[in-house]
Amino acid sequence: MTHADPNQLLRSAELVATAEEVQACLERMGVEIAERLATACPLVMPVMGGAVVFAGQLLPRLEFPLEFDYLHVTRYRGKTQGEALEWVVMPRQSVHGRIVLVLDDILDEGETLAAIRDKLMDMGARRVYCAVLADKDNGLDKPIRADFVGLRVPDRFVFGCGMDVYGWWRNLPAIYALGK
Repeated sequence: MTHADPNQLLRSAELVATAEEVQACLERMGVEIAERLATACPLVMPVMGGAVVFAGQLLPRLEFPLEFDYLHVTRYRGKTQGEALEWVVMPRQSVHGRIVLVLDDILDEGETLAAIRDKLMDMGARRVYCAVLADKDNGLDKPIRADFVGLRVPDRFVFGCGMDVYGWWRNLPAIYALGK
């Protein structure tokens, strides 16, 4: 099988989290984030493009004042393994002295999210919190831990809910693991 047929990729995939499980974890995360950040007026920044679906579903659940910006950092570029970090878009708003909440689709090896945190701290952020829809159980000693985690996923390539496989299927409401 090549990655030229997105429908075959989905047919051979294994369901990891149903759409209902994803929605339940988003509800829980909204409560957890509000408990910690409701009085902080944080600057919320999703990591494009994977976190766009996650952010679009989480933000309405954050019923407190916040500001919104985004950044774009990538290591995958449509592949299934990470490469060198590339900063595509830096934050437009100043993070100096701010509480920042970074939203990302998945915490895999942790290199991208750690680099984002470090860069934002270097830019003067007072504190950087991280929320991820999925945290991969890969047994690695990751350089960062997310403050808020939606779901734990197996050590496989997962897609759906903003995470893509060869550029496809970010739009799925559930999470799948690539077929073996």
